[in-house]
Amino acid sequence: MKNYFFLLLIVFNSLNIKAQENETTTYYFIRHAEKVRTDKANKNPDLTIKGQERAENWNSVFGSVNFDLIYSTNYNRTIQTATPTAKSKNLKIQFYNPRELFSEGFKEQTRDKTVLIVGHSNTTPLFVNKVLGIEKYDAINDRNNSNLYIVTISNTIINDVLLKIER
Repeated sequence: MKNYFFLLLIVFNSLNIKAQENETTTYYFIRHAEKVRTDKANKNPDLTIKGQERAENWNSVFGSVNFDLIYSTNYNRTIQTATPTAKSKNLKIQFYNPRELFSEGFKEQTRDKTVLIVGHSNTTPLFVNKVLGIEKYDAINDRNNSNLYIVTISNTIINDVLLKIER
């Protein structure tokens, strides 16, 4: 009986070590939805009706994704894009500084988590590139609100995909 217990203990410990070795971090990156463009001087516009509908659509797209964290820049349009998903997942939106993308602190906070990041036409692809460690993606056209970048890091293997999600 002692031998079986000892064998079971060894198997359990090896599975536990193996699970720790296979830590996976997944990032979902989107640009904010359509913004109000009537006042060119307004640096912090809200979403249009179409943008609000797209934000709800993102929530549907992410319906089966179990996010641990949701990040947004501190602008009306990004917060409003993230809000439907944050509410449905019962998560608080956290803010990131678009001038400090993928810092060591951010990497540590998000390690082994599933994370939604809402940004802008210039910062979203730049953020993805920082995670990838290469310059792969260009800035998004200012009228493109449909890109979804998914980056998965499992140990030292990084995979990425760019999807176009239209309504």
